[in-house]
Amino acid sequence: MKIFDRWEIESVKVNDPGLEKYINLQPVMAPKSEGIHSKKQFHKSKMNIVERLMNKLMVPGHRGRKHVISSGRCGGKKIIVYKIVKACFERIEKETKKNPVEVLVRGIENSALREEITAYQVGGMMVRRAVVTSPQRRVDLALTNIAQAAYRKCFGKKQNIVDTLTAEIVGAYNNDAGKSEAVKEKERIEREAEGAR
Repeated sequence: MKIFDRWEIESVKVNDPGLEKYINLQPVMAPKSEGIHSKKQFHKSKMNIVERLMNKLMVPGHRGRKHVISSGRCGGKKIIVYKIVKACFERIEKETKKNPVEVLVRGIENSALREEITAYQVGGMMVRRAVVTSPQRRVDLALTNIAQAAYRKCFGKKQNIVDTLTAEIVGAYNNDAGKSEAVKEKERIEREAEGAR
């Protein structure tokens, strides 16, 4: 069974052993589970990784506390996001000559941060401390950063979402912080965490 009836998933392997259980690569023809995993807390890891990307694109989320760019106008029909991701995968295949699902998985591995900062109160002051990020959160943050970066790059610009999403995934696949905002954000947070260690 091939995803979008075009690309094989069974040959794709997750290289990062920490993320292996949390990136689901079970073969499906159409990545649409109708929300059967939404009732249980950690069951989103049983959802196909392409469907999780599609769900993130439906509502990319706000950026920052002041809601500079709001994704409130996003949403709508899943078939629109389905067509966006399919067109994006076709373009990735044309550019890289590789399986686009494998390119996506490598991009997620490269943009999944390992450490982040948490703040807690000691007496009357706030203390920042580096903590290890859980694998589920690593995948979530990588997908969120990819979706938000693609949305920001096309918001009010001439580029469309297919171009920006393709550029973001290929940049993350190449681990290029100059072309991928998700990788750039990961490096920034890990630098801050290293300073707070």
